[in-house]
Parts: sequence; C-alpha cells; structure tokens
Amino acid sequence: MDFTTKLRALVGRVEAGLDRYVPTPDTRPAILHAAMRYSLESGGKRIRPVIVLATAEVFDPAARHDPLPAAVALECLHTYSLIHDDLPCMDDDDLRRGRPTVHKAFDEATALLAGDALLTHALGLLLSAYASEPALAAAMGADMAEAAGSRRLIGGQVEDLAAEGRTDVPAADLEFIHLNKTAALLELAFSMGARLGGASEHHRAVAIGVGRDLGLAFQIVDDILDATAESATLGKTAGKDAKAGKTTYVSTFGVDGARRRARAHADAARDALRSLPGDLAFLVALIEALTDRKK
Repeated sequence: MDFTTKLRALVGRVEAGLDRYVPTPDTRPAILHAAMRYSLESGGKRIRPVIVLATAEVFDPAARHDPLPAAVALECLHTYSLIHDDLPCMDDDDLRRGRPTVHKAFDEATALLAGDALLTHALGLLLSAYASEPALAAAMGADMAEAAGSRRLIGGQVEDLAAEGRTDVPAADLEFIHLNKTAALLELAFSMGARLGGASEHHRAVAIGVGRDLGLAFQIVDDILDATAESATLGKTAGKDAKAGKTTYVSTFGVDGARRRARAHADAARDALRSLPGDLAFLVALIEALTDRKK
C-alpha cells in the first residue's frame, strides 16, 4: 500500500470513529452537539489521530488494543483547542478549514461550551473505552491531562497571547510557546500510539521525541505559510499573525531562516523515528508530507 492510499484509509477510520464515538447532532441539547459535530466534521488533516493509529500499528501489527477510541479522543481534544483558539478573546478568527469558525456559525457562548464539552468527552472516552485495561486507561488519561494542562497546551496559549504586539520576545520563549501549544499534542499522539502498541518505555520516549521535533517543524511551516500563502489555499485567514503583531519563526528568523529550522527539526524527527523497530515507512513519509506541505 502506498503512502496516499494508506493515509486515506487511516483518515477514513478516524472519520468513522468520530461518527461512532461522538454524540449525534440531535442529542439534547441539540445546539451544543451540533456545534461539536460542526467543528469535528469540517475536515482537517486528522494528523494526530492518524499518528495514534499508525504508531500503534508499528509496535503491534496484531492490534491487541483497538487504537481508534484513543485516536478519536485526541481529535476531540485538538478540535476543542481550535474552537477556543478562534474565539474573539483569543486569536479572533472568522475562518477555519475553509468554513466559518464555530462562534461565527453559532454564537460565542455555544462555541465556548462546545470546546468545553469536547475536552471533557475526550477524557471520558479514554476512560470508558479502555475500562477493561485500567492501567492503560489511567496512563493515557494522565498523558492527555498533562498535555492539555496549564504547563503544556494551555500554558503555551497563555504565553502566545502575552507575546502579541511585542518585538522583544526571545527565541527561547518562542520555542516554549510552540513546544507546548503545538508539539504537546503531537507528542501525545506518539505516546498514546506507543502505549497501545505495547512499546517499551525507552521506545515510547523516543517516539515522544519524534513528536516534539515534528511539532516544532509543523509550527514553523505554519508560520511560513501564514506569511506567504493565501487564505483560499490555507482554508483559514492568511497573514493574521503579522496583523496581530505576533512573534513567529518568520518574524524572528526570516522566511529563509525559518525554513532552515523547519528542515532541521524534520530531519531530527525522521532520524529518531528510524531508530525504532517495525515498519516505519508510512510514518517517515508522513513527516515528509507534513513538513513539505503547501497548506
């Protein structure tokens, strides 16, 4: 199976899982569940859940633990972060994945509560789907809580907001923001996949390192695209970082310097990945696709 075919197959599994494990849009209160579904079903690359599925398969091709509920839980967590990131009190964006953001399609209060509900649903799904394996459920739940907490995802968002409009943000602070705002969930994807596949702690730590470098490379490419691409291509508002006075890899290092850093992190992720056992061809190709993307 070639890369594109396998990617489509994994994305198809994720889409089916979202339909299976997320309440239907007519579940009471209907407006809340419709908003949750609206954001989840608006497309996207499904990178994080695909990594969960693919990493679990690398370590355990027999799939003794079904990785799909964990993959869905992570996509719910990621989508919550996008809904909140787009709110007027945050990045104040009107467009996400080529469609109006949730607070534009519904209203601000519904968007806020839909994000809250997706975060809660993510943790609940992990605990319920793997209840027969309490140690596994607890470990993945703890990993998710840490990645989404005040020192990682939310902490990165707080420092990102604090850096807006400043011209004196050190490169170390920029890296802190994106190690936590972006890389944390990619680290989590590799960690959960490794746990589901029964990987050793050493191999799980290596996989987390892959997620860290991939997360930084992915964010740098995002910054480059925001500065160089058009909204119609990106499916979200282009140029918003510069308009908001945000410190980015482009504003700090220039486009060429940012590209060099993205390539260095992508190379580090690929090299670390190749030190793991198993069939790694798909994940290696995925790193290349994500760091060479045009949108």
